[in-house]
Amino acid sequence: MATEISATSLFRGPERGTSDNVVLRHDGGVITGIVEGAGGEPRSFVIPAFVNAHDHARATASSFGAVGMPLESWILRTALGTPVAPYLTAASALARSAKAGCAAMMVHYTRPSGTMPIVDEAKAVAKAASDVGIRIAFAMAVRDQNPIVYGDAEPVLAGLPSDDRKTIEDLFVRAPMPPKAYIELTDAIAASIAGPMVDVQLGPAGVQWCSKPLLEAVAENSARTGRRIHMHLLETVYQRAWADQNFPDMVRWLRDIGFLSERLTLAHCIHARPDELEMIAASGARIVTNFSSNMHLRSGLAPIAAAHGCGCAITVGVDGLALDEDDDILREMRLVQLAHGGLGFKATWTPAEMFSLAVRNGRRATGAPGTGELVAGNPADYVVIDLDRLDRDRIIPVDPMALLFARGNASLVKEVVVAGRTIARDGVCVGVDLPAIEDELRAMYRSNVGKLGSFQRMWPSLSDRLSGWFEQQLTCQ
Repeated sequence: MATEISATSLFRGPERGTSDNVVLRHDGGVITGIVEGAGGEPRSFVIPAFVNAHDHARATASSFGAVGMPLESWILRTALGTPVAPYLTAASALARSAKAGCAAMMVHYTRPSGTMPIVDEAKAVAKAASDVGIRIAFAMAVRDQNPIVYGDAEPVLAGLPSDDRKTIEDLFVRAPMPPKAYIELTDAIAASIAGPMVDVQLGPAGVQWCSKPLLEAVAENSARTGRRIHMHLLETVYQRAWADQNFPDMVRWLRDIGFLSERLTLAHCIHARPDELEMIAASGARIVTNFSSNMHLRSGLAPIAAAHGCGCAITVGVDGLALDEDDDILREMRLVQLAHGGLGFKATWTPAEMFSLAVRNGRRATGAPGTGELVAGNPADYVVIDLDRLDRDRIIPVDPMALLFARGNASLVKEVVVAGRTIARDGVCVGVDLPAIEDELRAMYRSNVGKLGSFQRMWPSLSDRLSGWFEQQLTCQ
């Protein structure tokens, strides 16, 4: 059905800027044209829809006590937030992202519920995405080594009471999945859920968690099939120290086996060095930066300006840990701009350039079609911003994109359209009842959390042992 949307201002791109008083037309999920039109009230600013290019579609971490701790402890503590209902958990995360303005979201699925077969769980996530109306990339995360620490965990486990040790091993230690079995699992997931709105990818968790044979199998399969890869890289100081001690030529090795390519998206890269960034840039791979997550987990400030300067394709993700844990991708983009946008009179990029890079590279990372620009022939994926609230003073004409990066947030999103379909309006998801889903999830988690009482009881001791292991075994330079 043909649809028209009037825009007081419409962002065309960093080169063409904004057009005033136009009408965007779309039909069948595709933009058919942009023509002159009359302005009106209330005023609106129409922009390409955002992309959350790195996330895990999980529950809010702080509610389970995972607060103010480094990733190496946080990742174990969040076992308390293991999905109790995969569809509801995914629908909650996807709906929060959608109502914040995202047309697409990366789901790097790192913590399956264990309540159903993996393929069925992937189907539940895809069903949630379909109900919400958002595009997703889905990658089942895989690891086959170092489940507790980056090396021998015996010093952490030794001396624990036998029941406590069994609790830890039952939660975190699994028989490693052979590379061939992982590729077959990914194929089965793709056969079940891949389609125009779902891009199935390979998802090795990170080099410190994956053996060389597993990474080689992923690289070979990606090169042969064209399937995209999504992986964490050098997120923390301990991962940097592990690489320096155990795998000093890690990024070069990834390049040499064909793992680095335009099919690859790397999350974080906070502790990547200049020569490593240059190799990533030369390969055509993308880097997703996750500003607030990096701060929440005390991981550090990523060298994003330097990465951009050497040619890396940069995009932005929420990683389930936005500043206020509200999945506000616009605020995250503003934080990236504030932190990496330049020093003094030397700008890394303009807000309009940064916005366009994040959208275009985010779509490439998630497999979403088109560049995201609002031009004829591209998908009708756009966000309507309340310009009356954004430009609340109306004293002199101000570039609305500049205003968006000065004070924009998700509360200004009036409508979110994906593939020509309205999926959120005035902060409410159209396809699912988000408040009801969150109420149901809270009740389920409150009922379920007692089952992990032994883990909660022993957490202080485990946390101390973890910090001791990492500080002793991986001295950070």
